[in-house]
Amino acid sequence: MASKFGLPGGIPERRVRPIWDAIDSRQFKNALKLSTSLLSKHPNTPYALALKALILERMGKSEEALSICLNAKELLHANTSVLIDDLTLSTLQIVFQRLDHLDKATSCYEFACTKFPNNLELMMGLFNCYVREYSFVKQQQIAIKMYKIVGEERFLLWAVCSIQLQVLCGKGDGKLLLLAEGLLKKHITSHSLHEPEALTVYISLLEQQSKFKDALEVLCGNLGSLIMIEVDRLRVKGRVLARAGDYAAAVDVFQKILELCPDDWECFLDYLGCLLEDGSCWSNVPISDLRYPRKYLDSNFSHLTEESFDSRISTATVLVQKLLEEANEGSIRGPRLALIEIERRKSLFGKENDDKLIETIMEYFLRFGHLASCTSDVEPFVQMLSPGKKAEFVKTLTENMEPIVAVPKEVLGRSITVFKIQELVGSFFNLPTDDLELLALQMVELYYKNLPLSKELDPQENMPGEELLTLVSNILVQLFWRTKNFGYLVEATMILEFGLSVRRFVWQYKIMLLHLYSHWGVLPLAYQWYKSLDVKNILLETVSHHILPQMLLSPLWIDLNDLLSNYLKFMDDHFRESADLTFLAYRHRNYSKVIEFIQFKERLQGSSQYLSAKIEALILQLKQHSDNVEEEERILENLKFGIDFLELSNEIGSKTLTFNEDLQSRPWWTPTFDKNYLLGPFQGVSHCPKENMHQINQAQVNMQKTLEKRSLLPRMIYLSIRCASSSIKENIEANGSIVDTRTPSELKALLDRYTKFLGFHFQDAIELVVEVSSGKKPLEALRSDLIDWVNFAVLMNAWNLNSNESRQDIWSMVNSLIEKYIVDEISSLGSVISSPGSNLPTLIQLVTEPLAWHSLIIQACVRTSFPSGKKKKKVVGPSEQSNNNANFSQGIRDSIESLTRSIEKVAEWLREEIGKPEDENVEVIVSSIDTKDQNGGPGKVLKVLETNISLMMGDVDLGDQISGALKLWNHVEVARRIVNGHHTVLSEFLRICELKVQTLRALKSQL
Repeated sequence: MASKFGLPGGIPERRVRPIWDAIDSRQFKNALKLSTSLLSKHPNTPYALALKALILERMGKSEEALSICLNAKELLHANTSVLIDDLTLSTLQIVFQRLDHLDKATSCYEFACTKFPNNLELMMGLFNCYVREYSFVKQQQIAIKMYKIVGEERFLLWAVCSIQLQVLCGKGDGKLLLLAEGLLKKHITSHSLHEPEALTVYISLLEQQSKFKDALEVLCGNLGSLIMIEVDRLRVKGRVLARAGDYAAAVDVFQKILELCPDDWECFLDYLGCLLEDGSCWSNVPISDLRYPRKYLDSNFSHLTEESFDSRISTATVLVQKLLEEANEGSIRGPRLALIEIERRKSLFGKENDDKLIETIMEYFLRFGHLASCTSDVEPFVQMLSPGKKAEFVKTLTENMEPIVAVPKEVLGRSITVFKIQELVGSFFNLPTDDLELLALQMVELYYKNLPLSKELDPQENMPGEELLTLVSNILVQLFWRTKNFGYLVEATMILEFGLSVRRFVWQYKIMLLHLYSHWGVLPLAYQWYKSLDVKNILLETVSHHILPQMLLSPLWIDLNDLLSNYLKFMDDHFRESADLTFLAYRHRNYSKVIEFIQFKERLQGSSQYLSAKIEALILQLKQHSDNVEEEERILENLKFGIDFLELSNEIGSKTLTFNEDLQSRPWWTPTFDKNYLLGPFQGVSHCPKENMHQINQAQVNMQKTLEKRSLLPRMIYLSIRCASSSIKENIEANGSIVDTRTPSELKALLDRYTKFLGFHFQDAIELVVEVSSGKKPLEALRSDLIDWVNFAVLMNAWNLNSNESRQDIWSMVNSLIEKYIVDEISSLGSVISSPGSNLPTLIQLVTEPLAWHSLIIQACVRTSFPSGKKKKKVVGPSEQSNNNANFSQGIRDSIESLTRSIEKVAEWLREEIGKPEDENVEVIVSSIDTKDQNGGPGKVLKVLETNISLMMGDVDLGDQISGALKLWNHVEVARRIVNGHHTVLSEFLRICELKVQTLRALKSQL
């Protein structure tokens, strides 16, 4: 090949190197100039064309780059004298891939491999193409072909991994694994294996087929020495034995691991599970998850007799005591946790002894209670206790809070652990309001007294006692939930803002503040704190749920667009780049990562949040341009008129969605994205989210239905515009028949699907909407799904315009429904400053969605009736048709006037709120935490914190960083930021309303 002789693509390297240097330094104009010069000397060289295409693509000239790439591709196929090398093809591949034409790059490599059938370099390039296309069958075929040519182990393993992927991620038959096993056996017989990863692949292949005996023979044979670290080899052996059901042998293996690594908690769980012959933890493990640690949520050892159980538990206890003795009471936590786990297993077997369980937990607390992890370590064991025993345990903890050696950090750590366990078991929910306030005061006292411990710490280090302010805020939020006293919410917010003024990098404070501000409606500040989390890469998938649902209901469309765009860009980039990672794993012979990368990509592709973001990004575009029907039609046209999203809706019902959100990081009052306890009445500890996982599962079911329903909207909006764009004169013949029935028929079918999500059939839904609009049924009948019902009414009106099942009163029905709900929503709104959890997000969504679609339908009707703003010519025809046209025109006029009135009512309320003096609003917030009442109430905790820290600053050295932050602290300025945040939300909403009113008035002027 030409490249082997220093002639890449047949061109001397000295002529090519300056171009690549210019590309690497992003000097694209200079690179293009050099490339053009090179092309003039080598006009029919594919490599020169590929270089120019690469430069043009980097400059954003996609169409020109694609044209040149296609020209180079044609030269490769047409001219037999043209040299083909991997450098030319890989350059073309880069450009084709970035232009989403990977199939063309693949065809180039396929042609090259046909022309040079035994060229390994080209075949590896083709394999890379198949990896990018996730074409597992073709990967297998080309890998086997390479293996036959050179006999290298790596190519055989590429083929075996491709077969595994066909079974795990494709639709391949499990019998394919026999083929992979046969290939490996044949290779081992002739060449053996030489890499640890090769052995790992072989073992996993045998495990997938449940050939555990064969896997053990391989591990215990000469090949087992490939896993050079003894503990790693023992772990694999123990796992295989356990899955084979040979629990006695597995126990011996896991015991050896524990003797080598006594702090290996996962290994102890494996040991105890095998000792008690509990196979449930192994039999339920998916084949694809064999390499991940298993969690013991439930246990199944009821088949053991009491005598056998006692004997085995005694054996485990003896081993743990031995491990503790050998550790010489060191700092390892595993054996002490193991003693608690043994008591838990006794309880599960029916030998309940809560006193003994409490005793072992207390021993653990006395040894490790100062550690931040102590609460999470003992949580599953504490939750097993009965309510009475939990109270007894908390009392015992409180009595043993002080350590024998009073080291300040250990005293603080133990105190925090006690508070956290009290919170965990729900003790705070049972305390009277006054006692809760006293508890919060104790916590802030601990906080400010221990501030000097942090004076020399780096600003990004965790400071001792920072969790105390989180606990204090949780108590104050609970007091707000109980009393509905707005001041407690203000105080909780101020406490967290104070904490962040001292320590800017405490993510727990930021997430709590984010949710408090969201509940309060101060979304600009919520979004500001979210951005300060500096969420990047995969965290966008796991953390975005903290802010995205609230932003979707806000008028901050620029921020929402940034949020959605950044998230979708990461996801789409990852899907493109995951193939690169997969191929790198192949090249570096890390075959377990190959399967991991593919499965991770598939998990992300099924992400409910990813699908939601794609749908909501389109709906946001439609909302932003709803005042211009022509622009709306262009958006829908670019997106195939909503057909892709309609197909997505059809797929979601049969698709297994993944939910990757880290719900554990959410505050207790909002355990899922669709649940907020603060909006309802106080219901006590029974609503603790850790005890109510059913709500999380229900939230996921609701999300799936919401995605199906929302993905119907773009297509329904398009069809509604189509229906409305056809005037009565143009669509109805003299005999009254409809010329085009396909559009209304499709719209009706989609509306029928839409109403089924609401629990109604199409006709029943119409009757319900008519009855509510006429006052026969109360507004509450539609309240639970208000936006969906008004969406239905508006889009059903568009269907009615072109349906032979039409009802003449639909226009007035929709007008009445909208006006009633607008009036009702506005009347329920108090001052946004002092009314957290108000219906403002519902009102915003009502105006920006169903009312926006109604406006689009009106615009389409006016455009058809009065094209180019001209009055419609007088139509001479049957009187019935003339009456229909007159009724049609009157319906449009009435709707314009009704919609204008409704939005102006909203705008009037917004102007009234915006017009309130800033200082007056600030005073409302500040006065809510004024502590004139010395007997209790909101503000006392904050005042004690501020007062005592001010006194400390004169006597105690807190360090420059903390002292400087405390000098700048001013809760009045925080209140002012909150007021300005509210002002931003209301002003943006008012701008949207004014644009809609302006559009409606322009339409009215055309009539």
